[in-house]
Amino acid sequence: MEGVFVVICLCLMILGISYLYYSTRHKERLSLIEKGVDASIFFTPKSASTIPVWKILNLNLALVAIGVGLGIITGGVLAELTVIGDAAYPACIFLISGVGLLYGYFQIKELDK
Repeated sequence: MEGVFVVICLCLMILGISYLYYSTRHKERLSLIEKGVDASIFFTPKSASTIPVWKILNLNLALVAIGVGLGIITGGVLAELTVIGDAAYPACIFLISGVGLLYGYFQIKELDK
């Protein structure tokens, strides 16, 4: 029975967030149009980046996979050598994967120049 409430709450949350997003966007656009701003600002170019999306996705997935592998190895070493125990595994996995994604962000930023 609790599962039904979770699903209902999740659907209501998604509906509420999307309603707030679209109603705020609509009000903002109407106020800009009333002030006489050109409507071309609402239409963004298809791709602001010159790098294809698949290259960015491949780089990020590769860095996450490397981060997970290094995190498992580092977590195993820390679990054996310290008193942290099993908490070292997820901590190292998330930490090193996050560092890998941060490195990927800076690499993509550098490639986009």
